[in-house]
Amino acid sequence: MINIEMIEAQGIAVIRPPGFVGLSSTDFERLTSEVDEYLSDHDALNGLVIVTESFPGWEDLKAFVAHLKFVRDHHRAIRKVAVVSDNPILSTAPLIADHFVNAKVRNFAFADVDQAKTWAASPDERTGRFV
Repeated sequence: MINIEMIEAQGIAVIRPPGFVGLSSTDFERLTSEVDEYLSDHDALNGLVIVTESFPGWEDLKAFVAHLKFVRDHHRAIRKVAVVSDNPILSTAPLIADHFVNAKVRNFAFADVDQAKTWAASPDERTGRFV
């Protein structure tokens, strides 16, 4: 089961997928519920911080479709996505995601969780405004 920590003071959600167990459609239903609850009182989520040693994949096709639906329905409401992992496959996520989502996506080393949270909660470095 995915672990979701909403840090309202910073406007970020920190998610930790299960170790080697594939993500389930229930995981994305819970994530959708948590994010939608936050968005009911806020214009956007400053950041989504994904912390994982390795990408567990999806439990089944239903989970994969639920993941795509979450991205489709929320990518404009999430300003930044920090991928915190030393996994070489996940380190390419920012390169791929930049073509499909509105959020800024950045990779961080697994040991740099706090730096990732700070970045995800911060305004744009160039403008000083939230994206």
